[in-house]
Amino acid sequence: MATKGAPANLVKRWLLEREVEDAGGPERQETSREQQPWWRVVCLTGVDYFSTLGYIPGIAALAAGALSPIATVFIVLLTMFGVRPMYHWVASESPHGRGSISMLERLLSFWKGKLFVLALLGFVATDYMITITLSDSDAATHLAANPLAPDFLKGQEVAITLFLVALLGAVFLKGFREAIWLSVFLVGSYLVLNLIVVTVGFYEIAISSHGVVNWQNALLSAYGNPLAMIAVSVLVFPKLALGVSGFETGVSVMPLVRGEEGDDPERPRGRIRNTGKLLNAAAITMSFYLIATSFVTIVLIPARAFEADGPANGRALSYLAHEYLGNAFGTAYDVSTIAILWFAGASAMAGLINVVPRYLPRYGMAPEWGRAIRPLVLVYTVLACAIVVVFGASTDAQAGAYATGVLFVMTSAAVAVTLTVRRVGSRTKTVAFALVTLVLAYTTAANIIERPDGIKIASFFIVGIVAVSLASRIRRSLELRHKRVEIDDEARHFIDEACRDEEIHIIAHRRRSSDDPAEYAAKLAEQRDDNRVPKDASVLFLEIEVEDASEFEDVLEIGGVQVGAYRVLRAKSAVVPNAIAAFLLYLRDQTGKMPICYFGWTEGNPFVYVVRYILFGEGDTAPVTHEVLREAEPDPERRPSINVGGR
Repeated sequence: MATKGAPANLVKRWLLEREVEDAGGPERQETSREQQPWWRVVCLTGVDYFSTLGYIPGIAALAAGALSPIATVFIVLLTMFGVRPMYHWVASESPHGRGSISMLERLLSFWKGKLFVLALLGFVATDYMITITLSDSDAATHLAANPLAPDFLKGQEVAITLFLVALLGAVFLKGFREAIWLSVFLVGSYLVLNLIVVTVGFYEIAISSHGVVNWQNALLSAYGNPLAMIAVSVLVFPKLALGVSGFETGVSVMPLVRGEEGDDPERPRGRIRNTGKLLNAAAITMSFYLIATSFVTIVLIPARAFEADGPANGRALSYLAHEYLGNAFGTAYDVSTIAILWFAGASAMAGLINVVPRYLPRYGMAPEWGRAIRPLVLVYTVLACAIVVVFGASTDAQAGAYATGVLFVMTSAAVAVTLTVRRVGSRTKTVAFALVTLVLAYTTAANIIERPDGIKIASFFIVGIVAVSLASRIRRSLELRHKRVEIDDEARHFIDEACRDEEIHIIAHRRRSSDDPAEYAAKLAEQRDDNRVPKDASVLFLEIEVEDASEFEDVLEIGGVQVGAYRVLRAKSAVVPNAIAAFLLYLRDQTGKMPICYFGWTEGNPFVYVVRYILFGEGDTAPVTHEVLREAEPDPERRPSINVGGR
């Protein structure tokens, strides 16, 4: 039997041996050794952001036709004057890489905030997952369409994409760490090659004006006048929303940005300032390339070439590179594009792996297996392969799903910034960011209505994340949740006095009025009668007030209050029974004496009390406190005593 179980144990050990803390990616823990100048870190952002140039011009041409350059101008205006300043605020409010989600987490309290974050994580997961499949699909398109590629690769985009996704999974199973130096090389070479293509494109346009004339004629025949062009561009520009996709990544890599010596760790102004430079550089660079590439591709490439199975579909700039610079340069361009797209997928996989432990452990919602890298990689790889097959490795088909994830996260960021600015008290900025929020909300809604695939994928992730999270929270409900217990001087004085007896007697009490000695006198008399509390015992009252039941871990701060002749210990916590258990164990360890805690019976439906405990942090306190103690201290002889009495 042991022999049969050995291979299974080896597989299990291999699957679980590496945890998320060891993973690479922009979400990893910040250390001074890893921090780099902002201009290098912008390349890590650019791996995701700039790599979209591989497919955005073709998608824009299909979506907007001859209006593509004009609609792109609207995207650039939104980027420079809406999204860019918005993410400056996000960087300022969340300088440790948690992004806009952490802002909403602070603004929305209790369970509604937690559930909103879980839902938002579903859209984040959609963003990362489609980044993997879309990037690898476009890489496959460039490889299969290359004139120098072997004939057996022609028309095999799905198979090539599945291979690239499987290769990505295999690399992560072995171990992957993003290297900034590699991203600098990939991004630098890719931007230079694109600049060459754009420059040659403008040169061709300059020496032969018929392309511009044909474009102008197409615009005038379809729309008649500039006002109509602008109006239609406003309607179609949501389809080009992939052009604003890089900003959330920009703030997620903030821990890697080197600040200034003497920066306050809580609010590192040097890092915030340098991240602003990073965001500006990324926005300006991408804005230039968006306008330039949309113009040269729409003018130089025939409209039918952008269509499905056309030579420019999914590879518009590669088409120009081969057409005007020859197959040798075109192949070099394809290699660079494939490399940066695959690395963008790797960066997305790293982000996907890290997104769970970034939030869920603090909510008590991360199952143990959720911290192991390899099971997550296997699950995500299978899902990515399924998405590739469903969408047929088509970049056009996946663009809507990708835009949904990106836009929903950005819209939530706009809401967070608007609420934050409003609290600061700036009316002008509040109105400005409210307008940005409306534009992004319109863009998101228009994209979802026309291309609902993204909301379907996001819904799958949302249901999965919420179900697993709530199940984990319920399973872990009996854990000791308090990192430590802190007591003030008055509470310490009360405890020292209580230690004069052989045992420490504590009455769990729920205060029903203001500090009225009569209430405590009645409670003491009740407990002496019901629980046989010794008449000569020195008694402490313990009161736990629920503050935010949706939280999981916190520090238990105990304060002492004298109410008439009675000594009262008071604290706030997310949950009552666990706080009482943590305090009893603290007393045992600090005083060397065994605490005895007295409770009254709770009346009512037990099931209702279970629900109240899970959702609101209080319920049938006595038996739950006993179970928490039993989980925390397996030795009954060392376990604080729980006494329950009543009629």
